[in-house]
Amino acid sequence: MRQPEVARLAALLLALVLVVPVAQGGHAMLVAGAFLVEFLSQGRLTPLSALTETPARERLPIAGVEVDRYAPAPFGRGRTLVLVHGVAPQGKDDPRAREAAALFARAGFDVLVPTVPGLTRGRLRPDDVAVVRATLAARRGPAVVLGVSLGSGPALLAAADPSVRERVSAVVSLGGYASALEVLRFWLTGVYEYGEVRGRVRHDPDLVRAFVRMNADLLEPSEREALESADPERAARVLALLPATRRRDLEALSPISVARAIPGRLVLIHGRGDRAVPYTESLRLTAARPAPTRLVLVSLMDHVETGRGVSWQDARDVAALWRVVYALLAGS
Repeated sequence: MRQPEVARLAALLLALVLVVPVAQGGHAMLVAGAFLVEFLSQGRLTPLSALTETPARERLPIAGVEVDRYAPAPFGRGRTLVLVHGVAPQGKDDPRAREAAALFARAGFDVLVPTVPGLTRGRLRPDDVAVVRATLAARRGPAVVLGVSLGSGPALLAAADPSVRERVSAVVSLGGYASALEVLRFWLTGVYEYGEVRGRVRHDPDLVRAFVRMNADLLEPSEREALESADPERAARVLALLPATRRRDLEALSPISVARAIPGRLVLIHGRGDRAVPYTESLRLTAARPAPTRLVLVSLMDHVETGRGVSWQDARDVAALWRVVYALLAGS
């Protein structure tokens, strides 16, 4: 992000702060603005870091799970936030996960970041849900659960689990998915659709082949050969002939299957130009869970980060994201 764009972002947030009455929660309002400036500028501007101490990071003793805790800033109330990373070979130690966790801790959250084993290898498995569930069980709550990209799958599935769902006050999905089958279709064929929204993206064939190899244990030899060709038409035929057992496995990994059981408020944030997980997935999940669900579609984000500079034309998107952060901080 270039310096003029950073300046415009700061001006947008300042204007937003000035038009909202301080009586509506001045502290949370200002922290939300500082958080968003730092997040959207990808660390070029650091108002929240400048005002807060570096959060203390420690390993939590949770059986069978690798979890780091980031202690909240002194002025925070310390509400628990469980951050579920996306595809990240280093898991909780991924630099992006560490930066995000520290930023939320600076905003006042007591942040827990578990390593999700499947996502360190670019794959989803049912055991990943148990990792998030165990992390939630370690705290009494109320907790906010934030799933990033593919991490939204185990995040939402765990939040809906009867054994821990009463500990969850809100769930946020950033660039997440609803149906594992539809995301699989998108990665292998480039096709996405929901309702009247439909389109096609051309994926790098090498990335498609890498994805197939990471999940080779789930495929028959003939299926693997067809999918490694990176031919969308052949992939579509393989998907059309998936056996019922394989479809049930994919359904078990799909948040849409537990949509009505997801507790508290659900916020779905998605970039309209997302080429990793199409925004139709958030449309799909919103329709499956009537209320209370908030859908925030923005143009200034690609997948889970800003893909370009922020301009005055993005004021509506910035305001929508600010309201989400403010609501989480205010607990409303």
